[in-house]
Amino acid sequence: MLDALLIKLRAAAEPTRLRLLALCAEADLSVGELTQIAGQSQPRVSRHLKVLCDAGLLDRAPEGTSVFYRMTGDADGMRLSEALLAFIPPEDPVVTVDRERLKAIIQARGEAAADYFRDNAAHWDEIRSFHVDEAEVEAALSRIVSDIKPEMLVDIGTGTGRVLELLGPVLRRGLGIDLSREMLAVARVNLERAGLRNCALRQADMYQLPLPDDSFDMATLHQVLHFAENPQAALREVFRVLRAGGHALVIDFAPHELEQLRADHAHRRLGFYEGQVQQWFEAAGFEMEDTMHLPGDPLTVCIWRARSPVQAPAELPKLPKEAGR
Repeated sequence: MLDALLIKLRAAAEPTRLRLLALCAEADLSVGELTQIAGQSQPRVSRHLKVLCDAGLLDRAPEGTSVFYRMTGDADGMRLSEALLAFIPPEDPVVTVDRERLKAIIQARGEAAADYFRDNAAHWDEIRSFHVDEAEVEAALSRIVSDIKPEMLVDIGTGTGRVLELLGPVLRRGLGIDLSREMLAVARVNLERAGLRNCALRQADMYQLPLPDDSFDMATLHQVLHFAENPQAALREVFRVLRAGGHALVIDFAPHELEQLRADHAHRRLGFYEGQVQQWFEAAGFEMEDTMHLPGDPLTVCIWRARSPVQAPAELPKLPKEAGR
């Protein structure tokens, strides 16, 4: 135990490695992006990243031909990293420059995704169905919702509003959240055409939902997380807005090697491993319930289902025994 702690401390106790640790705490970043921010050679940055990974402070995640580095999912490593990073003075000039460069990279990513959504808003469902049989996914989603019977549902990253269009008739209220005005314009037309007056739309960031705590029975993220900069942060926000016992459904791709989805369609991630999603759910506070695999050609869709823990009811006072018993 002590040796493992010392290894972690020695790994972080170097200026460049501490900078890299701070950057990967903010976002998942490739070697090229970290090299650009740090202003150092790629071999040198790669060596520092290996030390941090070997010490259990960062996780290395290959995705297609790229490799991304992120804060470790290990609870002990995460707690230690957060404690160390809390001591970095926010006004430090080197850290300030790093954050400005990181902000520029994230902004460029966002612009690329926004351009794609804007250019493809009207054809989004068509593009998505090209990769997997969407009718099969929708049938599975409908069965799950039919079993759970939620009244209040929030669909995060609603896109064209298809999830609300599908599930709206069995809901008391549905709310679609999306950051793209162009996508919301398409969704609005679709919901109006379906006559779903119990469903509404709202422009918002999935990391900062403008919703009160404990306000929904179910949240869906349909083909959203592969665009997300920080999936775990998104799931933490989902946990916040769900009531005790509420369900979260993530519908997304299993791991794949279709690199063109990143280049042509702004996919941030090439699918997810089951253990990775479970780790994110549990770190956010959920209890993992089930994973459904829907094989497709060329892509397989998974439906990950988790539940917010039900709060234990207060113990009721015991009634006195009746006479004669």
